[in-house]
Amino acid sequence: MPSRGQGLFFNPTFRGIGERVADLSLCSSPRCSLCLERVPSRRDERAVRIGVLMKKGLIQVYTGDGKGKTTAALGLALRAVGHDMKVLIIQFMKGSPETGEIKATQKLTPYLTILPMGRGTFVSKEKPHPEDIKIAREGFLVAQKAILNKEYDVVILDEINVAVEYGLISISDLLHLLDSKPEDVEIVLTGRNARPELLERADLVTEMVKRKHYFDEGVPARKGMED
Repeated sequence: MPSRGQGLFFNPTFRGIGERVADLSLCSSPRCSLCLERVPSRRDERAVRIGVLMKKGLIQVYTGDGKGKTTAALGLALRAVGHDMKVLIIQFMKGSPETGEIKATQKLTPYLTILPMGRGTFVSKEKPHPEDIKIAREGFLVAQKAILNKEYDVVILDEINVAVEYGLISISDLLHLLDSKPEDVEIVLTGRNARPELLERADLVTEMVKRKHYFDEGVPARKGMED
């Protein structure tokens, strides 16, 4: 496990979901030396600056059958980090510790945190494995805590639309969380087949449309591009 002073990032040696979730309870005392190491100095000035940059957090949805939903969310995360904002990405139904974005978090700590909440295997839409449901719901609880406690400026729920479609997460629970979010937290939701209720609730909806894809020509996923 990384020390508290290192900030929070994905630890490839984790022993289970509990270990990843436990790291979210870092002390936030302004006099704590560990926190001062984790977050740059002049924290009050940073808070004021971010408040000016983003007076009201909105809800964004990236959906559709085209490539680019997660990629767009990662680009937004990078831009936010550039302005000293703290970003949390929870990746539903994903479990690989070897993706490029996971490795990048170690270079962007403590501003960017990515938590893969999945087994890294195929998830059945018709009959999801109980473990898939359990991990997805644990991920949702982490998201709920992070959003309601304003632990991050931007929270990205990657592939949550698919998690809802597969019955891993309740659409009513998701809508309730969105309705309860603090005003200054930005939320981004990705994944194909976003529910109409979610599209209605969002402030921005972008639909990725597939016109041509090299996957159809047999080109596999490439490191740095899809992985």
